[in-house]
Amino acid sequence: MNFEENFPLPNRIGEMNLDELELLSKTLRKFIIDIVLNNGGHFAANLGVIELTVALLNNFNPLINPIIWDVGHQSYPFKVLTGRAAHLKDIRKTNGISGFPKIEENKFDAFGTGHSSTAISAAMGMASAHKLEKNSNPVIAIVGDGAFTGGMNYEALNNLKDSNLNILIVLNDNQIGIDPNTGALNYNLKNNNIKNWIQWFGVEYSGPIDGHNLNELINEFGKLKKQEGPRLIHVKTIKGKGHKEAEKSQTYWHSAPQFVKIPNSVFKSSWSSIFGNQVFQFAQSNPNLFGITPAMPSGSGLVNTLAKFPERFFDVGISEQHAMTFAAGIAAKRKPVIVSIYSTFLQRGYDQLIHDVAIQKLPVTIAIDRAGLVGEDGPTHHGVFDISYLLPIPNITILAPYNAQELWNCLSFSINSATTCAIRYPRGTCIDATWGENNYPVKVINHLKKGSSNILLLTTGKTTELAKMMTEYESLNFTHIHLLQIKPIPQGIDLSAYSTIITVEDGSIIGGMGHYLRNCTKEITSIEWIHLGVPDYFIPHGSTSDLYKKCGFDTESIQDQLIKFLN
Repeated sequence: MNFEENFPLPNRIGEMNLDELELLSKTLRKFIIDIVLNNGGHFAANLGVIELTVALLNNFNPLINPIIWDVGHQSYPFKVLTGRAAHLKDIRKTNGISGFPKIEENKFDAFGTGHSSTAISAAMGMASAHKLEKNSNPVIAIVGDGAFTGGMNYEALNNLKDSNLNILIVLNDNQIGIDPNTGALNYNLKNNNIKNWIQWFGVEYSGPIDGHNLNELINEFGKLKKQEGPRLIHVKTIKGKGHKEAEKSQTYWHSAPQFVKIPNSVFKSSWSSIFGNQVFQFAQSNPNLFGITPAMPSGSGLVNTLAKFPERFFDVGISEQHAMTFAAGIAAKRKPVIVSIYSTFLQRGYDQLIHDVAIQKLPVTIAIDRAGLVGEDGPTHHGVFDISYLLPIPNITILAPYNAQELWNCLSFSINSATTCAIRYPRGTCIDATWGENNYPVKVINHLKKGSSNILLLTTGKTTELAKMMTEYESLNFTHIHLLQIKPIPQGIDLSAYSTIITVEDGSIIGGMGHYLRNCTKEITSIEWIHLGVPDYFIPHGSTSDLYKKCGFDTESIQDQLIKFLN
């Protein structure tokens, strides 16, 4: 039986005996290891749910029993067993399948995910619809112990008690998200002390059981399938199961080839690592500096700082709202504090940013990592809205450095500032990665190139780097200004001197930097404005170079616009 050439669909898996299912699991694990190590993608999380996925599909038909994968970076086995094996080699690539569940991709994907802690709420919605339709089939939500730290889970669990909805929650407990988990939940899971707590929410509990023992899983799912109402099965799994190195270093092997094939020298020049090194220096010299990250210590480069200064730097788990108000409390006592958070996740702390930080004019530094298009993770992770959603907020300074020295200057300014300050920087390599540790002044306007024509190219952050890469950069007659400070509008910039202004930003055009400047200078009617950036639709996954081109603000597109107006 050669599954690798033709993996069975769920209806066939439901008819298999234990020996066939064991062989299927073994083949599936090897298939995913081979494909992902060669082509990239999420790695360790998928190896941990092989048997779980097979056991689920042996008991449940996802067309009848919707299966929702929280976050979804562990959904590769499910994708393979629902007809997408041949497409796995192109996962996360331009025009390939998504690295996360996606409704429009496949009929078996019941709900799209990418951010954590949404599965129980979505399952409640589907189960409510089932109830209205007199449909007795349960809805299944698989939630990892990392995602279980998110506040939405508890809002849903609190609401679930009175609903009596037919929902099966699978708690996939592997003791780690991307980084090791923290907090009371993690402590109680380690000590198998969670049953009473789950039952306190009015949810029936079973487990814990071995998530790699197919016989146990199949039997337990068979029992739970016959029950009704809210119930939870606690499954213990090993992230990276079946790959020795991934089992030992689960954070390192969360994704490939990011950690496998890229040399260490690249990581040393990444924006995240530079930020982490700079914060470490500030933390050493300033004993009052605090730092907070919601479950992203390794991704944001703060691992060493958290380890060295545990009384001042905190990983609060997947709780962006709490992170922002926690920071507000520190700032209210006049201590400098940095919140390191990805742009796409800052969206979840937006209310607290307005209500608890900005209204009170508290000096919180928000370090916005992964700002702009991030590539292979796609629309759930692109950080393209932060400029647009931050600009309307009063009492906030928005900065977008384009090299390591500017990042240092921004942090130095913000830490010593009495205002809320957002510093956005992209994912990936910082081309100009050198920086000094002196308190350099923040130069908010940088004339990179002065021409005699009346054409102005205005860039910020990542797009300044893209513009400087133009092949005809030196020969074309135009003025190029890098705008480090997006808000408030810097003094000393005279836009009335130009007939055409081309703005370029790695973010949404609507409500972005270009629209903001245009609105602030609306009395100058003689200027023709051209805005390049992310258009008004959700950008798919793919390489950042492909996506910049697709959106029309890659280096070649910027140059084409300049030549068009210069001619």
